Amino acid sequence: MIRRAVLAGLLLLGLGAAAPAPWTILRDASTIDMTVRAFGMSRHGRFEDWRGDIAFDPAAPGQTRATVVVQAASLNMGSAALTRRATAPAMLDAARHPVIRFELRRLRPLGGDRYSAQADITMKGRTRPVTFPLDLRVTGDRAHLTGAITLDRTDFGIGTSGAWNRMVGREVTVRVALQARRV
Repeated sequence: MIRRAVLAGLLLLGLGAAAPAPWTILRDASTIDMTVRAFGMSRHGRFEDWRGDIAFDPAAPGQTRATVVVQAASLNMGSAALTRRATAPAMLDAARHPVIRFELRRLRPLGGDRYSAQADITMKGRTRPVTFPLDLRVTGDRAHLTGAITLDRTDFGIGTSGAWNRMVGREVTVRVALQARRV
């Protein structure tokens, strides 16, 4: 009985397995951009206010966890009129849904610097699972990650009614370029 209790305790503690090390995102060297087809042409935007936490061990990528919280109202589409439309109630509704949340659940190695990421994205109160490829290079205590994911905006209730649904493409591509330093 005592032996089982000790064994269960060790299993709960992960048999001494260390948690992945925390990394700090270097914001000045990192970007989160998006592209959507609207009004007959590609429109580009950048989220300017966001933060993230990363726990990563290059030897155990399956244990990687990351959270990125983006302020929806920080989207800059390059013109004030486009930015207002993109963050208005019919689209991102930044006033009622101020946060876009990304939760990395798993990172699976594909070979070399390539990985498959499994994550949950929450926008406008709707959470959807996503899987997408990314490149991750680690050199010493520095990491550089690039990846892109294409989302269907209607999965998140974005622009699903009225004229917006016809004038704005359903596919939105989000590109991420992050640089981080091991803490």
